[in-house]
Amino acid sequence: QVQLVESGGGLVQPGGSLRLSCAASGSISSSNVMGWYRQAPGKQRELVAVLGSNGGTNYADSVKGRFTVSRDSAKNTVYLQMNSLKPEDTAVYYCNRRDYIATTRHWLDSWGQGTQVTVSS
Repeated sequence: QVQLVESGGGLVQPGGSLRLSCAASGSISSSNVMGWYRQAPGKQRELVAVLGSNGGTNYADSVKGRFTVSRDSAKNTVYLQMNSLKPEDTAVYYCNRRDYIATTRHWLDSWGQGTQVTVSS
């Protein structure tokens, strides 16, 4: 079981910046992917940015060049630096961690509780 604790959401004006953090604890695998998804009202949850333990990244087209995902492996923490924020970035942001379970050969998904990001003047 993996626990994820998020922090860093809030209200920011268009063009501003925010940094989200997510710390993982519990039974974790060295083969994993950590990152962020978001869900706006009336919309499906979508991938924002993820970073694998091998260093590979994947970003949504809408955030490329504005958001940066990074991690501190020693702290089992993933960050999302969000710059040049737009009103359409308003959503609940969820931390996700995907651990590879070698004994059963499957991936185990864990989710944080979500943190609200509101971009508005």
